[in-house]
Amino acid sequence: MGLSNGGPFGPLALLDRHRLRSAALRYARHGWAVTPGACLDGGRFACGRAGCPIMGCHPEMESWEDHASTDSALVRAWWRRRPHAVLLATGYRFDAIEVPARLGLRALGTARLRAGIRGTAAACGPVLATPSGGWMFLVRPGLPLRPELRCRLDVVRHGRGSWIPAAPSRMPDGPVRWVVPPDRAQWSLPTSASVQAMLIDALGSLSHHPVVAVPRQMSTARRAA
Repeated sequence: MGLSNGGPFGPLALLDRHRLRSAALRYARHGWAVTPGACLDGGRFACGRAGCPIMGCHPEMESWEDHASTDSALVRAWWRRRPHAVLLATGYRFDAIEVPARLGLRALGTARLRAGIRGTAAACGPVLATPSGGWMFLVRPGLPLRPELRCRLDVVRHGRGSWIPAAPSRMPDGPVRWVVPPDRAQWSLPTSASVQAMLIDALGSLSHHPVVAVPRQMSTARRAA
């Protein structure tokens, strides 16, 4: 079969595959369990599972949580032929607190004012941004959301049974990117309590211009995805 410019097997996909594999290996080397996601094919994600109805980003394997791994040989094998999205399993080495971009930006700005540019990474830890407008703060695992955050539809904690897409995975509307890369944070994670307190303070400062609540796009339980 010849290669085309489009689809998950075109020339651009070859470049994507190398970039995605390198990123997946880097995360794995730092103890972050990865799992291959479905491949972006036009405007939807294709996993190859017969009858799969999911069009958005989702794991390639149905039992993804049982197979998520930090094993370099396994990671290389997963990305040997296809440009899989890079997904990180949450709830083990870290949880992820997903918030709207406006809230994340305000919280990050407050941290910069308090700690200075040099201390931002230490204050916030790694932060991811999705092209759909979500920011994800990576924190030490296990602590539930405080009531002020738990009651909001636009704030989600990703713990056990969940996953997040990682840079440089591409979505239909653009790439996932690091706002605060993990190496700038020296791959260390802040406590969930400190980040939640920072987010709650930011909510208070936005009280006169409230963050618009949107339906949750990502479930905290994704075993079936």
